[in-house]
Amino acid sequence: MKLRQFTVILTAMTLSAVSTPKKETIKENTRDSTRTDQHIDELMGRMTVEEKVGQMTQIDLNVIVAGGYGNTDGTIDQEQLELAVNTWKVGSILNVTNNAYDLETWHRIITTIQDAAMKNPNQIPVIYGVDAIHGASYIKNSTLFPHNIGMAATRNTGHAERIGRITAMETRASGARWNFDPVLDVGRNAVWPRFEETFGEDPVIVAEMGAMFIKAYKGTDLKDITTVASTLKHYLGYSNPRSGWDRTPAYMPEIEWREYELEQFREGVKAGASSVMISSGELNGIPVHGSHYLLTDVLRGELGFEGVIVSDWEDVNRLYTRHQVASSLKDAIRMAVMAGIDLSMTPHDYYFADYLAELYHEDEAVAERVNESVRRILRLKFDVGLFDNPYPESEAVQNFGKPEYSEAAYLAALESITLLKNDGKTLPLPKEGTILLAGPCANNVTSLHGSWSYTWQGNNAEHYPETTRTIKEALEARAGAGRVITASVPDYEDPANYDTDALRRLAGGVGHIVVCAGEEAYAESPGSIRDLTLDSRQVDLVKAAIATGKPVTVVLVEGRPRLINAFAGDVDAIVMAYRPGSRGADAIVDVLLGNYNPAGRLPFTYPRYANNMVLYDHKWTEVNVEPEVGAFVSTGYDPQFPFGHGLSYTTFAYNDFRLDRDELRGDEALSITVTVKNTGDMAGDEVVELYSRHMTGRVVPPLRRLRKFTRVHLQPGEEKQVEFTLTARDLAYTRYGDRPGEYVRDLGEGEIRLMIAGFGFELEEAPGLPPFQYRPYKHSRSFNYRP
Repeated sequence: MKLRQFTVILTAMTLSAVSTPKKETIKENTRDSTRTDQHIDELMGRMTVEEKVGQMTQIDLNVIVAGGYGNTDGTIDQEQLELAVNTWKVGSILNVTNNAYDLETWHRIITTIQDAAMKNPNQIPVIYGVDAIHGASYIKNSTLFPHNIGMAATRNTGHAERIGRITAMETRASGARWNFDPVLDVGRNAVWPRFEETFGEDPVIVAEMGAMFIKAYKGTDLKDITTVASTLKHYLGYSNPRSGWDRTPAYMPEIEWREYELEQFREGVKAGASSVMISSGELNGIPVHGSHYLLTDVLRGELGFEGVIVSDWEDVNRLYTRHQVASSLKDAIRMAVMAGIDLSMTPHDYYFADYLAELYHEDEAVAERVNESVRRILRLKFDVGLFDNPYPESEAVQNFGKPEYSEAAYLAALESITLLKNDGKTLPLPKEGTILLAGPCANNVTSLHGSWSYTWQGNNAEHYPETTRTIKEALEARAGAGRVITASVPDYEDPANYDTDALRRLAGGVGHIVVCAGEEAYAESPGSIRDLTLDSRQVDLVKAAIATGKPVTVVLVEGRPRLINAFAGDVDAIVMAYRPGSRGADAIVDVLLGNYNPAGRLPFTYPRYANNMVLYDHKWTEVNVEPEVGAFVSTGYDPQFPFGHGLSYTTFAYNDFRLDRDELRGDEALSITVTVKNTGDMAGDEVVELYSRHMTGRVVPPLRRLRKFTRVHLQPGEEKQVEFTLTARDLAYTRYGDRPGEYVRDLGEGEIRLMIAGFGFELEEAPGLPPFQYRPYKHSRSFNYRP
């Protein structure tokens, strides 16, 4: 448990090591950079136009394997490989065809590709990119961790560091050195099918978790066999489409996307990300792939990003074929390159390279941009050591599949599990008596993992390791097979999983019913839905369980909050498991049985109603209606469960909340302390969160914003002092400047209220008001800020 207890110390040490390197290291890095620049200059002087545009072209593996998408064993079609790498001079390849490969297959694929690349006169290696989203997801028998939405629930950046390091090592062991992760899209639209890939609705959590993953991926030297290049994605506004469907338009005023969408990318750039992948959607009517303002003025100019900007799947072509902002494919390519795209995920053909070569000869501005992009791509290849050794590194294989990786997955899953409801101390389950286990997620492995799990969709159980348990198997192993009764089967869609008659028949002699409900695995657009409500088959199953009169616990295995208002008030306990990964079943069962005390916190607002998606950081004006002229009534923040919610098997108390000053000026730091005590009889973790509220502002202020968070472990009766430090930068918000089109990010001046939230949300009682409506915090203090 050291990872949990010493997260703050570990984070501080990591940041110190990154920000204050020794002088000798700086000199050595400078010399290496100078030598790399010289090598790039020499290469650029020898490269043909065809080689340059080839470096900016990325194709999918299916283009060069025998049988294309029908291929399952990674056999390379030598003729197609030579066409890609030797004729078109393609500089990058990505992903797999239908399923994950073992290390031997990966090595054979990448070695064959690099052999072809070494036949070219300039011997420029191919860089291979993969979507290792919650572990090395395209390698057989790799360890898969909780998806980002569950990682955010842990409120423990130490897990992000540890899991990032493991993912880097297992990915590098395959021979791939470029990872398309982390996702920094903020999850503020729960309908969006990639919600599980986000760290939730709050930009601070997204920024801190994302930055830690980046630092873990890159380590101290990208040439090291324990590291991979990282990718911030999907810049910008991708996760908040108006329709909720994937790859559809987002509409946000600039002041909004600067406040909620941009800052986490700024932090990712500071953390040292190697590349940025661009949103497939439109922002305010402009495809991001074609926006010079967003890619060049903001990303490069304001954020200072110097790495590679890569398109997403086929999105340069789609400026013409889908968005219809270009008059031809050639025009789309010019538009994207001039906007700032360095590398195009074409991914099936060579039109990009062909037309870009024409444009290079026709337009000096395009030629200049191509040369800039090629330099960045070559630098990335130098950075990851491909020019030193382009082949899979045999010594990296020793870092694959270590036993401690499974333990890391288990600990992360444990800390993510969130207890949403526990009436009458229904949980932990009794030590004796039979348990009826029901629902489509009870005996199903794919729903525990979700997207990017050995296949793109993650819904094919054949490709999962045999050691991966279902909840049924874990419960039988932990509680004893004789205590578990179930009719659930592995096939998610099998009618047996929704059979209410069977549930009623089996419930007769059991002491407790556990219904495992939620979603089957899906990824990207195939996961788009029209209704966030949990499907009627599962609702009927839960209602049938309630009707038996037995205690009922619902375990939610899902990537987004499916609406459960139809039964949430009538069940005894609700456990949110998210997409917990390879050891998720064990973690869920240990929480149910009381072997672990849950402390996860919701990283999003769990909505109660389909048409009421008010988020935690709403403004007072968002929840007010005027039923009569001049008579405003607050409808309140009334979700099923609020952002930050999560219960425990023990209790905690807060006291002695202090600020070290009542006025903050300029760049000074404010110290905040509060004492937390375990007042129950079971050891457990407590998540302590610090919120702020600007009492006045140049724009209408939200009622609260999360600023800091930490997780502490306390034995019964033990108390600890928690300390946070805030600066003006931590509290800044985006406002309009004095000139048209100008935006400023600062703190303004005046009173700011700080609030501590933790166990039971620590709100004052207010009888008669809707649950979770904004009320004064028990623990709040104010200070004044002066610039």
